[in-house]
Amino acid sequence: MFDDFYGLGGKPFQLTPDPAFYFESATHRKALSYLGYGLAQSEGFVVITGEVGAGKSTLVAYLMATIDPARMTAANVVTSALDGEEIVHVVAQSFGLAVAGHDKASALGAIETFLHEEARAGRRCLLIVDEAQNLSVSALEELRMLSNFQLGANPLLQTLLLGQPEFRDTLLHSTELEQLRQRVIATHHLAAMEPREVQTYVEHRLTCVGWTGRPAFDPEVFAQIHEATGGIPRRINQILNRLLLLGAVEQRDRIDGDMLDQVLAELDDDGALALVTVQAQVAPQTTPVAEQPAQPLSFAQGPNAPVVAGLDAAEARSLIEQALADRDGQIAELQTALIELAASIEPGEAASKAPDNSDQVAALQAELAEATATVARLEARLGDTERTLRHALTMLIEWIENGDGQRQAA
Repeated sequence: MFDDFYGLGGKPFQLTPDPAFYFESATHRKALSYLGYGLAQSEGFVVITGEVGAGKSTLVAYLMATIDPARMTAANVVTSALDGEEIVHVVAQSFGLAVAGHDKASALGAIETFLHEEARAGRRCLLIVDEAQNLSVSALEELRMLSNFQLGANPLLQTLLLGQPEFRDTLLHSTELEQLRQRVIATHHLAAMEPREVQTYVEHRLTCVGWTGRPAFDPEVFAQIHEATGGIPRRINQILNRLLLLGAVEQRDRIDGDMLDQVLAELDDDGALALVTVQAQVAPQTTPVAEQPAQPLSFAQGPNAPVVAGLDAAEARSLIEQALADRDGQIAELQTALIELAASIEPGEAASKAPDNSDQVAALQAELAEATATVARLEARLGDTERTLRHALTMLIEWIENGDGQRQAA
């Protein structure tokens, strides 16, 4: 109704995900960067979490619209409470596989055969699992096992997990998911939009359906909408639908604060206010993951690993160069230690020293123990450097995707 009144070519605030309406807020831009980085690795798991209505499905739909189907085959699974055996059959069905029989072994065999055929045809396979918080631990473990399928040294399946904030908490803290955590190569939590982004978001979606400035909006309306919705896109859509409907009914060419108050009051009367506002949310006793800073976390390094944040380009490059220099120095030191160790245990030398002088044998054994300890220390230092490199590279990728922070959300 209101689209006809305002001369719009479609419904700008529909609630179902549509990549044509994708809006690149700051948090979505970061998520897309991490998705791109994760998919470039061609293996393991990528995890995107966010509140209900934060735009996870729209983000993935937008990403998939940019992927060449001749190079990647993607399957989408929206989960209910599935156990380990059920998820295997659902994955098979999502790739369009007809499984003979209903046993898990047949489904696994069909999936593996399909993945090999796709790889030989030059196509990668991506499994997208939405509502991952509904999966049981056994189902998540089955997904991890599917990631073991390989053709030579090349993994055959990569998985993208989308879930609500509680899934992030489960993945971080469940003692039963340690092996899965080690397979996660990129993750991002979709935060709410900033207050300054609401106006751009609303105008972007209206422009997608031919908006030319009618209706107009009082500037304070956008701040009030953010306060009411907490910046969650789907909640904003719900309120805007009612606002535009009210405007059409009352023949209004301008949306103001009084109209927004009227819409919120009507939603309250209908019992629907709690669905679109943040006031009705019950604060948990502990700080939820959703309220933590939306920073990348490398699960493979454990939940307590430090995260590098707030770097500009020069600082990121400097950190990477320093880490590379440290790594090269440590590798050289390790190689030297290994050469010395090999020389110290030459069979001829040991044999010649052992019969003549027990003190020399003891000294040789002590040198061997010291060299072994040195190697262990260097390996630990290499591991630390590798973790620093991973964090620095992730932040550099984000900086590049952000355009040095100057590109405006469109």
